[in-house]
Amino acid sequence: MSRIGKLPITVPKGTSVTLNGQYIEVKGPKGVLKRNISSNVTVKMDGDIITVSRNDNSKKSRSLQGLTRALIANMVTGVTEGFVRELIINGVGYKVDVNGKNLVMNLGFSHPIEFPLPDGITCKVEKQKEIKVILEGYDKEVLGLTAARIRQYRPPEPYKGKGIRYADETIIRKAGKAAA
Repeated sequence: MSRIGKLPITVPKGTSVTLNGQYIEVKGPKGVLKRNISSNVTVKMDGDIITVSRNDNSKKSRSLQGLTRALIANMVTGVTEGFVRELIINGVGYKVDVNGKNLVMNLGFSHPIEFPLPDGITCKVEKQKEIKVILEGYDKEVLGLTAARIRQYRPPEPYKGKGIRYADETIIRKAGKAAA
């Protein structure tokens, strides 16, 4: 049995979960998330506890049990607490500003990059020694995808460490020509 899939999910106060066949909807103070569930797993709700069980013992059903449980747990956590992803921008002349629902970035190209933020994602920019972009949202998938797309414009390079990196990411630095 899946170690993650067999764990129950507790629904906190102020959050409502609606099960309708293979469709789940989670409402909370931050927003509403909806998802279709695979027919290989069964989701049951007893009071404020959600359990996920598989219909048979096939490999696909075993893997979908843990996946479905993790997705539902992320939905519940997202609508109650939300998720945060931090990006650090390091480089001479790199600038970032929030302009309405757009993130305007000057990353050494001949033109500024305007990145439209998707619905449900908010952005704050802290300018200190290095620029920190803080993305917040209630949908973990959309938040991670947005952070990855922003990081794609200037991935960190290993020699000087310039570029956009996640706050919890470590860049392994390489020695340049002088060290040879």
